[in-house]
Amino acid sequence: MNTREMTPPEELPLARQDQDTARTAGWLLIVGILFIGAVLRAPLTSVGPLIGTIKGELGISNTLAGTLTTLPLLMFAVISPFAPKWARKYGIEAVLLAAAAILTVGILLRSASGAGTLFLGTALLGVAIALCNVLLPSLIKRDFPARIGLMTGVYSVSMNLSGAAASGISVPAASGLGWKGALGAWAALSLLALLFWLPLVNGSRKARQGAARVSAVSANSSGNKAVSVWKSPLAWKVTLFMGLQSTFFYAFVAWLPAVLNTRGLSAEYAGWMLSLMQLALLPITFVVPILAARMANQRFLVTLTCVLFLAGILGLLLGSTALVPLWIILAGIGGGCAFSLAMMFFSLRTRSAQQSAELSGMAQSFGYLLAAAGPILFGFLHDTTGGWTTPLLLLAAIAVLLFVVGQGAAANGFVGEERGAK
Repeated sequence: MNTREMTPPEELPLARQDQDTARTAGWLLIVGILFIGAVLRAPLTSVGPLIGTIKGELGISNTLAGTLTTLPLLMFAVISPFAPKWARKYGIEAVLLAAAAILTVGILLRSASGAGTLFLGTALLGVAIALCNVLLPSLIKRDFPARIGLMTGVYSVSMNLSGAAASGISVPAASGLGWKGALGAWAALSLLALLFWLPLVNGSRKARQGAARVSAVSANSSGNKAVSVWKSPLAWKVTLFMGLQSTFFYAFVAWLPAVLNTRGLSAEYAGWMLSLMQLALLPITFVVPILAARMANQRFLVTLTCVLFLAGILGLLLGSTALVPLWIILAGIGGGCAFSLAMMFFSLRTRSAQQSAELSGMAQSFGYLLAAAGPILFGFLHDTTGGWTTPLLLLAAIAVLLFVVGQGAAANGFVGEERGAK
C-alpha cells in the first residue's frame, strides 16, 4: 500500500514544512561552518608580513615582536582542554557563537591603540580560535557522520583561502590603511561569522542536542565504555602528529619572510610567497580528507606529506633562488596534507563526537604548546649560528619525526582499542 495514501492530508503540509526547515537548517549550518573556518587563520597569517612595520612603529624589541606569533599558540595550549567541557555544558553552537564574538573584539582591540592592546587583542583572538579549532571537528562528526571527509575539506578550504588572502594583501593594505587598518579589517569577516551563527543557536540548538543525546544513549547501549584519551597511546601519537606539523607550519610561516629577505627578496615578495604556500595547499585540504576517510589506514598519505616537507626545505636550503616558488609550493602541499590528516585523525580515531572533542582538545593543547616553541627555537638557532642552515635543518628533522609518529597515528584503530589496531 502507498504510504502517502495512509498519511492524513492535513499532515502532509506539516511534514513538508519539517523537511524544508531541516534542509534550511542544514544549509545554514554549512554556511556557518564556512564563515567560522574563514576566520581561523587570516587573523594570524596577516601579522607575519607586517611584523617589521609594527616593531618599528611601536618601538618594541625583536623578542616582543616574536610573541605576536607565539602568544596565540600559547592560548591554544591553555584553552583547548576546556573547550569540550564548555561544549558539553553550554552546547557546541553556543560556545562557537561566543568564540566569534571574542574573536571580533580581539581583532578590533589588537588594532585599537599601542603595544598593550596589541598583545591583549592577540591573546583574545587566540582564545577564540582555540575554541573553534577544537569544536569544529566534533561538530562535523556529530552532524555530518556520513560526510566527515567532505565537510572537513570544505571548512579547511575556507580557512586556508582566507589565510592566503591575508598573507598576500597585508603589505599592500598597510600602505593605504596602516598596519592597524590592515589587521583590523578582518573584524568584518568575524562579525559576519557571528551574525550567521546566531540563528543556529536560537533556532536549532535544542534539536541538535536532542540528537546528540540519542546518539550517546545508542553508543552506551552498544557497550562502548568511556575511555580517557590522556591514557591512550594512540591518542598521544595523534597529539604528537598534531604538534609536530603545527611546529613546522608556524616556524616556517613566521620566519620565511626573514629567510627570503636575507636572499635579497623584498618583504612584499615574501608576503606573496606565503600566499602562494596557502594557495598551493587549498585543493589538497579539500581532497586529502575525502581520501583519508576512504582508506583503511592513512600511512601512504603520511609518507607523502613528509617527502613533500623534506623536498621543500632542502630546496630552500640548497636550491636556486629562482626556484623559490617551487619549494614553497612543495612545502605548502605538504602542510595541507599534514593539517588535513591531523583534523581527520580526531574523527577517524574516535567512536563518538564527545570523544572526538576530547582528543581534539588534548592534541591541540599539547600540540600547540610544542608548536609555540618552534618559532622561538628557529630564531634562537639563527641568532646562535648567524645563518639559516641550522634552523632549516631543524625543520627537516621535524619532518622525519613526523613520519615516524604519523605511521602510528595513521594505523586503523580507535582510542582505547589499540590492541585491535592494524
